[in-house]
Amino acid sequence: MISTITKKAFPKKMLIATLLGIVLTSSIFVYKMYFFSFSNIDREFIQKGPGPVTSPTEKYDANAYYEPYGGAAGGVNVWVEITNNMEKSKVKTVYYSDAKSNFVMEWLDEDTLYIVNDDPSYPNSNRSIQLIIDKEIYHENGLACKSFLMKDEYETCYQNFRKDP
Repeated sequence: MISTITKKAFPKKMLIATLLGIVLTSSIFVYKMYFFSFSNIDREFIQKGPGPVTSPTEKYDANAYYEPYGGAAGGVNVWVEITNNMEKSKVKTVYYSDAKSNFVMEWLDEDTLYIVNDDPSYPNSNRSIQLIIDKEIYHENGLACKSFLMKDEYETCYQNFRKDP
C-alpha cells in the first residue's frame, strides 16, 4: 500500500528477505520441537549421580547424571539412563527433568523403576514418577513426547505430570 501511495517501486528484495527469514525461523522452531532426541544433552560437564541401581534380576541398571546449566545463577537437569545388561550396547534415556534436592531411584520390580525427584520445601516441585521400562518415558518439558524421532521408543510419554505408585 505504501508503494502505491508514494508511487515508488515495490521493494521485492525486502519482501523476499523477510519471507526467507520467517521460513528459516519457523524451520528451526519446528526442528527443535518435533525432531528432539536425547543426543543433544550437553555431556561435556556432566556429573555422575546415583547409580548404578540394579534391577532385582540384574537385567537392567539405572544410572542418573546431572547437567549444570546457566552458570552461577542457573540450575541442574537430571536424566536417567537404563542399560539393558542382556544387550550391553542398548542404553536408553527414560527420564529428564530439572533436578530437585531429593533424588532417589528404586526398582519396584523387574520392569518398574520409581524415581523420586522433589524438594520438600516446595510442594509443587515434585517430579517423582513410576516408569515401566521399555514402555514409558518422562520429559519435563514434553519435547520427547512430541518428537517424531522418538515416538517408536515408548508407548506412553509423561510430561510435568506426577504419577505415584
